[in-house]
Amino acid sequence: MPTPHHALVGPAAYEPAPRSILRIQKARVKHQQLQCEFTEQRTDQAPTRIFALTCQELVHPDLLARLAQLVPHLCLLCEQLRETPDFWPDDDTSPLPDHLAPFTVTGFTLGGGGSGVTLLGQRQLAGGKLLNLTSPYVAFDQELEPYAYAGLLETAVQAAVAEVEEALRGKCTADSQLDLFEPAAGFTAIDEPFVPLIPMPAHA
Repeated sequence: MPTPHHALVGPAAYEPAPRSILRIQKARVKHQQLQCEFTEQRTDQAPTRIFALTCQELVHPDLLARLAQLVPHLCLLCEQLRETPDFWPDDDTSPLPDHLAPFTVTGFTLGGGGSGVTLLGQRQLAGGKLLNLTSPYVAFDQELEPYAYAGLLETAVQAAVAEVEEALRGKCTADSQLDLFEPAAGFTAIDEPFVPLIPMPAHA
């Protein structure tokens, strides 16, 4: 007589499936939507898949707030402003000072396997036009990088990357949080069951 297989009981029965491993390569917000290039592995041993996609949902304010914390670095790296005693925001939750208001960080590109970053942004000019800004590449290793705030930049970038990953897993506008079992039309969350993403080649 075959041994019956009982359903798993106890805490392990309710543990969520392990999250896939995401490695963000490039992220950009355009028209309030996230455009992202990244790789994904279901497990450490699984093959790497490459994706390039645009999320159809509007980005969550938390992601915009994390990008805003990169604005002072963009201004210094692109030599748009000089550092003054009141240059930096008081903390990560404070609004940007008025002298930083014309600037926006729209995204970033990670290089060296995540060991450095290039910031992408814009400056609102007096005439109403936008000036696109691209920072020089900055290595996070302070022994290799002359930028005095490389450590602070790395911390801010890691926080932004975490929000990008959450967006890919379904976090969007505050009043439209995605349920992974009920995805919005046109959007597929990374960990959504039964509906796999179709890999796409990332653009150079």
